[in-house]
Amino acid sequence: MRKITRRRFLFYLIGVAASLSWVKYFIENIRGGSSVSEFNDTRTGATPPARVEPEKEAMFYEKAGGGKVRCRLCFRECLVPEGERGFCRNRQNTGGRLYTLVYSRPSAVNIDPVEKEPQHHFLPGTEMLCFGTAGCNFRCRHCHNWHLSQRSIEEVGSYMKITPQAAVNLAVEKNIPTVSFTYNDPISFYEYVYDTARIARRKGVRVLFHSNGSFRPDPLRELLKYTDAVTIDIKGFSEKAYDNSEARLDPVLESLKIIGLSGVWLELVNLIIPGLNDSADEIRRMCRWIKDNLGPEIPLHFSRFSPAYRLTHLPRTPVSTLEEAFRIASEEGLEYVSIGNLPGHRRNSTFCPACGNKLIERVHFEVRSNRIRNGKCPGCGHKIPGVWE
Repeated sequence: MRKITRRRFLFYLIGVAASLSWVKYFIENIRGGSSVSEFNDTRTGATPPARVEPEKEAMFYEKAGGGKVRCRLCFRECLVPEGERGFCRNRQNTGGRLYTLVYSRPSAVNIDPVEKEPQHHFLPGTEMLCFGTAGCNFRCRHCHNWHLSQRSIEEVGSYMKITPQAAVNLAVEKNIPTVSFTYNDPISFYEYVYDTARIARRKGVRVLFHSNGSFRPDPLRELLKYTDAVTIDIKGFSEKAYDNSEARLDPVLESLKIIGLSGVWLELVNLIIPGLNDSADEIRRMCRWIKDNLGPEIPLHFSRFSPAYRLTHLPRTPVSTLEEAFRIASEEGLEYVSIGNLPGHRRNSTFCPACGNKLIERVHFEVRSNRIRNGKCPGCGHKIPGVWE
């Protein structure tokens, strides 16, 4: 097996992708020779269990009579009968109580650059320790991580148990400044995110999550207390765009307003899909809403679509469409607009909105140079919003 470095590793174990010895090899490298037995469990997911037994009671639900429970975590507010699960596949009614099935059971763990989230104004050039599980409360037909998000924990498996404390300890030991919850939506593994975030805050580790933003207000506000930065996907600015995800736009806009008022750093992503959400009118209405409700300084990333999952019949987003979206956003007054999933494009870098100087040069997810000093443009002194230290 090829040797891995201590600073950059990959253990992305799904379903039958790992054997116990393979997991042990990776964990011993990650923990600098520590034994796998230091973690709570060594189940690998090589043979996914027939049915996961619930261990952690869920937050934000209420009893609804007749043995049913009503989940109050996201906009769906699933009514879950005894023995059944909610739409996200991760929350199960057992004995009239709602349980999460993926607590401490990540199916994907990786170290990524923070630019991959994407975050351009949050500790640029640093790394994040990322966690994801099975399940999601959306059904995006274009999802690149469908093998996680559109499956249950039994189908995906989890290679071992990593508690919230162990997750934070790993970040501290490896001097990784941020833990991130991503790959699938953190709404679907909320309790794991929440408990990890609280421990991370006490340990001085930053917390970031990437979400579709369809929380109900109360759980969102509670999680934001322990969060440093958020990336929210805007699937489009029409019901047609959200039909593609079997979801709705309004709950996302409500969440964005809550995050905007919270003081937590926020960046937005709009994946432009040909024929689905790429009309100039829709893009203009979205940009106008962002400026009017969140302000002109919110970074907006236009990302290029590549055929995936159930939309493999569609072409990649034309570069001209992305550049037109950039032009519209700039015309509407948004000051920090970038183009992503297009390595080498000039607009993947950050520019000063006052003098036009290039502040952060990027090639895809790699930061080549960062000229921001004390949160300001070194050329004209314009204050650049973000988290820089």
